[in-house]
Amino acid sequence: MEHPTARPLYRRVLLKISGEALMGDRGFGLDPDTVSRIAGEIASVVAAGVEVCVVIGGGNIVRGVSMAAGGMERATGDYMGMLATVMNALAMQNALESSGIQTRVQSALPISAVCEPYIRRRAVRHMQKQRVVIFAAGTGNPFFTTDTAAALRASEMGCDALLKATKVDGVYDADPAQSDSASRYDRLSYMTVLSRDLKVMDASAISLARENGIPILVFSINNVGAFADVIRGEGRYTIITGDTDDGRTGP
Repeated sequence: MEHPTARPLYRRVLLKISGEALMGDRGFGLDPDTVSRIAGEIASVVAAGVEVCVVIGGGNIVRGVSMAAGGMERATGDYMGMLATVMNALAMQNALESSGIQTRVQSALPISAVCEPYIRRRAVRHMQKQRVVIFAAGTGNPFFTTDTAAALRASEMGCDALLKATKVDGVYDADPAQSDSASRYDRLSYMTVLSRDLKVMDASAISLARENGIPILVFSINNVGAFADVIRGEGRYTIITGDTDDGRTGP
């Protein structure tokens, strides 16, 4: 996967981060050191001249599906999850601006006291001015995940790639935490992900990325410098595109 040039391969990208990634070693909520470290990863990519927008999940605070499983109406649980993403977005904004990166939070739910409403053309203009835009509150509708919101916003922003930050360095044919024989894919097609139900992102997110020709790159946010490496085509990651050739490597 090494490339001879250190220049970024992408002009504009969307970074999808799970809410759980912000917990660090905690069991709930936000770990300030982890949030600051991830902000530093984003800042290094912005410094390289890449336009960056971000979608963060809310699972470290509230998961709508879990609330529904406990007896709450699904729509109510999902709205609570959207509000959790706003809190995460504000925390990341604060960390980014502490690193000197101008940042705007745009929410699909109007919360004018703390952030802007989502306006596509305004978001594009912010990125053109090298501001990071964090999209909060998912799509603004229940029954849609933040993965789907990420694919939607990446499509609307005309992003060259969608980067999914996870706890592992790519897509595996089994859970590497539970199987020593799990193999990592270097490259997958959208259709292979869907047909094998590989659980990278939900099916609607994969389908939306496929329809708009946006490659999905899956990498580990726990590896220091990994975001910048992937932007340069270096390091360990899995890329999901419209190509039909699937590559598989060892653990």
